[in-house]
Amino acid sequence: MSFLGIAGRTYLVLGVANRKSVAWHVAQTLEQEGAKVVYSVRSEARRASLDKLLAGKPTLVCDLEREDETKALAAAVGREHGPIDGVLHSVAFANYSQGLVPFHETGRADFLQATAVSAFSLVELARALKPHLRRDASVVSIGISSQVTAASYGYMSPIKAALESASRFLAKSFSADTEVRFNSVNAGPLKTSASAGIPGYLDNYLFAEKLTLRRRALATQEVADAAVWLLSPRSSGVNAQGIVVDAGMGWNYFDEAVVKAATRLG
Repeated sequence: MSFLGIAGRTYLVLGVANRKSVAWHVAQTLEQEGAKVVYSVRSEARRASLDKLLAGKPTLVCDLEREDETKALAAAVGREHGPIDGVLHSVAFANYSQGLVPFHETGRADFLQATAVSAFSLVELARALKPHLRRDASVVSIGISSQVTAASYGYMSPIKAALESASRFLAKSFSADTEVRFNSVNAGPLKTSASAGIPGYLDNYLFAEKLTLRRRALATQEVADAAVWLLSPRSSGVNAQGIVVDAGMGWNYFDEAVVKAATRLG
């Protein structure tokens, strides 16, 4: 028997974009451990692009920007696959309609849209899924390390902070009549397809690698492993937490080699 104890359980995974995405790594690990995974993607076009990857796997379409679609997703998942043992929310969207601008110049429409999709969607999803979750289900969201405040990331840092906060408040809210747990995995910089499109991200990624205590970049599978553990009953005592997975980067500001390189340049 697997230590994680997730064989035979059913999980809903949102946010698979391609083989490099955190959601895909989580889903594959869950399946390898004997769990059933139901996939949700944001559009028919995305489902078509993932046709080979998700062939034969239960896949539903839901644009989390639309509350009616979120409700329909929850109803379909509950009806066809419930009860659900866990949910992975690995979704983020930002429409930089004005390009990359200083944070104080962020447009209201862009910020509110990104917040709705990347943070508040967790609240709407949890509310809609509540009747279909097992009493002790686990809900995990994928955030970012609080250290990731690079200007190139734009306004997504405060929105991801809102996601982590929403997760904690959901844990408290659900505790009134369930034992459903809500936690987030807050990752350091990763090499994903989504991050590749962020201007200047590669330089920040390489710098973050130098700040890790092991001098080796964070792997997507390492983030996925933490999420799978949180989704499993083995983490039953963990609730309302943000688990930082960054290979020690956040505690290594004054690494000697990095300090010397920076002061020489100065």
